Amino acid sequence: MEDFERKERDGIYAKVVRAGKRTYFFDVKEMRSGEMYITVTESKKRFNQDNGRFFYEKHKLFLYKEDFDKFANGLEAVVRFIRTGEETPDDIQNDYINEHEFIEDINNDREEN
Repeated sequence: MEDFERKERDGIYAKVVRAGKRTYFFDVKEMRSGEMYITVTESKKRFNQDNGRFFYEKHKLFLYKEDFDKFANGLEAVVRFIRTGEETPDDIQNDYINEHEFIEDINNDREEN
């Protein structure tokens, strides 16, 4: 019962994007602290040769508020590159003040996972 109540409380907003054979789910959720975050789930229908049944392969990304701008900038840069072939001067490392901050951020990500 608690899990059901928690799921009800956590779900704030959802958007489904169907893109060919894939479906993307964008969900806004809320932590106990009140902070909101986004989960992006890619779901793709697959066929299991062993048992002859379909199943959904899912990949999930968690995106936290403090990372929204950097993530959006990175996504925009790579989409622009694919569409136009033009590189942007703002590669992802330019968002960091120095190499030490970049390495520290990577190490913090590893500790959290």
